[in-house]
Amino acid sequence: MRITTFTGGMVRTNGYLVETPGGNFLVDAPAGIAAWVEGKGVRVDALYLTHQHYDHVEDVAALRAMGVKAHAWAAYSKDLTLEAFGSGWGLPAVLPYDVDVIIVEGEYEMFGTKAKVSYVPGHSADSITFHIPGAGLVFVGDTLFEGSVGRCDLPGGSFELLLAGIERELLSLADETRVLSGHGGETTIGREKATNGYLW
Repeated sequence: MRITTFTGGMVRTNGYLVETPGGNFLVDAPAGIAAWVEGKGVRVDALYLTHQHYDHVEDVAALRAMGVKAHAWAAYSKDLTLEAFGSGWGLPAVLPYDVDVIIVEGEYEMFGTKAKVSYVPGHSADSITFHIPGAGLVFVGDTLFEGSVGRCDLPGGSFELLLAGIERELLSLADETRVLSGHGGETTIGREKATNGYLW
C-alpha cells in the first residue's frame, strides 16, 4: 500500500491517494485533488469521504466526472457542506454532486483492503473514520488532530459526542496506529494519548 498526501483549498485540507494492488482510492476531495491525480496519470476507482464539510468535498463533482464513485455516510446536502449555514462567510462554492454509495458502520472492503468504518459524530453530523488494521493506520478526517480535536461549534457539532467517540473508536486502537487527519501532520494514537490535552 502506498499513500500520498495532497493538501489544497482555502483551509489547507488533506486528501489522501491510496494505491493498492486491488485498486486505487482517495480519502476526501479538497480543491485541486482531481487535477493533481490526473496529472499523476493514476487511475482512481473510488472516493471515500470522512465527512462532507465544504473543504473536504470541493472536488467531488470533478472526480465523479472522471468516473470515480463517491462513498459517504449520507447523501449530499447543503447542510452537511455548511453552505446553508455559512452562506455569508465567503465560502468557496461546492458544485452539487451525487453520493454513489452510502456507507454503513462496520467492516468495509476498499478494493481488497479490509477496513473498519466507525461513526464518530461531534465535529459534524456525518463524521466517520476508516481504520485499516493491516496497514496500521486510521483516516480520521477532522475528528482528531496532532495535539487537538475537531471544532464542535458548527451545525451538528457536540464536544461531548466527539470526545466519547474518540475514546470509544480511536483511543482503543494500538498506540502505534498512524493517524492521518484532515488538516496538519501525521501523528499516532499513542502520541495523542500522551500529549493531547483535549483527551485528558
